Amino acid sequence: MGDAIGQMLASAVGIAISPLPLIAVILMLATPKGRANGMAFTAGWVLALAAVTTVVVLAGSGLDTEASKPDWSYWLKLALGVLFLLMGARQWKDRPREGHVSSPPKWMQAIDRFTPAKAAGLAVALVAANPKNLVLAVGGAVSIATSTATAGGKAVAVVLMVLVGSLCALLPLGVYVFGGARSARVLGEWKAWMSAHNSAVMMVVLVVLGAKYVGDAISGLTA
Repeated sequence: MGDAIGQMLASAVGIAISPLPLIAVILMLATPKGRANGMAFTAGWVLALAAVTTVVVLAGSGLDTEASKPDWSYWLKLALGVLFLLMGARQWKDRPREGHVSSPPKWMQAIDRFTPAKAAGLAVALVAANPKNLVLAVGGAVSIATSTATAGGKAVAVVLMVLVGSLCALLPLGVYVFGGARSARVLGEWKAWMSAHNSAVMMVVLVVLGAKYVGDAISGLTA
């Protein structure tokens, strides 16, 4: 079980610090339907991440019939690592230049008119249709599927990956529900920081994960 958890942890943390879902849920919590929309978004995020992770783990575990990690898992990790590096380079290339602020997505401009159903749908889209989050989720799930853990250990690792990867939604919701009068100021500070450092945060995450995946793949293929 420790192997499965250790292998997926970097990907789960990468998902957890994704700026877009954190900004989205903070914006929702500031609307008239903040509590309902925030809970719907968080539920949609958790369920979507759990579905993607579970499907990949089940599929990958079914292909893994060897006592040791199969070669296909290292080739897939190599491909994911290169993809992470390319996405990190693209993130850096597309970063806002000094003195310029990038325009927010159209859905952010309409977020005060969201219903709980739309909030949940947005969460699903940010997991399954956002390339960065989807690749991170698949990478973490592949690490669990090809680990040496038992079926029970893999199940625990899936649960932990979903919980860690959902902190970007769970933490703001927790602050909103339990933070009292200070919650608006705290969430506003989080939103401002993540908005200002969005590109830098994701670029570092993608490059670090890309280097790790490529290194793991090369070590496995040359062993």
